[in-house]
Amino acid sequence: MLSIDPKEIPTSKLHGYLLGAVAPRPIAFASTVDTDGKPNLSPFSFFNVFGSNPPIMIFSPARRIRDNTTKHTLENAMLTKEVVINVVNYDIVQQMSLSSTEYPEGINEFEKAGFTMLPSDKIKPFRVAESPVQFECKVTEIIHTGDQGGSGNLIVCEVVKIHISDNVLDKDGSIDQHKIDLVARAGGSYYSRARDGFFEIPKPLSILGIGVDSIPAHIRNSDILTGNNLGMLGNIAHLPSKETVNNFAKEHPKFIGLETLKKHTFAKEFLDNNDVKSAWKVLLIK
Repeated sequence: MLSIDPKEIPTSKLHGYLLGAVAPRPIAFASTVDTDGKPNLSPFSFFNVFGSNPPIMIFSPARRIRDNTTKHTLENAMLTKEVVINVVNYDIVQQMSLSSTEYPEGINEFEKAGFTMLPSDKIKPFRVAESPVQFECKVTEIIHTGDQGGSGNLIVCEVVKIHISDNVLDKDGSIDQHKIDLVARAGGSYYSRARDGFFEIPKPLSILGIGVDSIPAHIRNSDILTGNNLGMLGNIAHLPSKETVNNFAKEHPKFIGLETLKKHTFAKEFLDNNDVKSAWKVLLIK
């Protein structure tokens, strides 16, 4: 295993390791204006949501590593205390990437990238009309983590108004993760299209699950079942009763008398299909 002391490698190398390992990351497509009202638009992947009451988002336009300069977004946010955070979906990812080009101060990235400037309701920065969700935000605090190239500048924002396209809502008025089709940032030149990698994990029980440590040793130490499989098996309130297992065995006699390896293989197939109850029944058949 490669072990690294961050202080002993160049910042540019460390930057690459961090972005490659902490991924994918959501993208804050930040729109600001300067004191003269000139717009600026730029994406940042040091970003997330940090609360809902009040609704707080934080993103960080880090200092440039190559020359220790700051981004126009940071300078505008410090002066005006306002920003629109637009989300990025697959339909606009190429335009978003183009807008990240470091154009000179005063150049309108909306125009360069072909985006439509949409007036906000409560603040001065413009929204990206093509973005499926736009957050109008007031900057409440800016935390500078250092003064060297690569140092972060955490812009803490309170959301004061949200705009959501009807096209990404389901029949219940919630955001449909497949319709919104979000894009995330990874290391190097890589991005991730979120909906192509979605899978569901049931939330832990409201009551306590038995836990992996309560799984019988001959199952817990299986050469077939993975850590994820054991996690699924441990997220049940109690083991199925003998009667339930016996009834299952009568309905599925092929599982009776199996050697451990085959039994665990069948159980894994059930787990891979999110059928935890059947997996347990197979494992407990004598």
